Amino acid sequence: MPEGNSIWSIVSIVAIFGIMYAVLIIPQRRQKKKKDEMLNTLQEGDTVESIGGIVGVVINIGDGEVTIASGVDKTKLVFRKGAIGNVVKKAGDE
Repeated sequence: MPEGNSIWSIVSIVAIFGIMYAVLIIPQRRQKKKKDEMLNTLQEGDTVESIGGIVGVVINIGDGEVTIASGVDKTKLVFRKGAIGNVVKKAGDE
């Protein structure tokens, strides 16, 4: 019976890796795809929130960088695109 035990061991290890892939990797890919789509549709005039919690209006989009105006004085801040966490309001939305 050692052959039967080794087959079940291999099957159980493969099943564990399959479950881990389904639980961890697939949702992470979906989340990354959704964020990439959000960043690609970013446009000037959108109100965004950084991953640090700073909220501002997009005034310029460059190669990998986004410039926002934040606060009463409209202070200009430059962020990497990856640092944009959420689009609070799209340009033109009421």
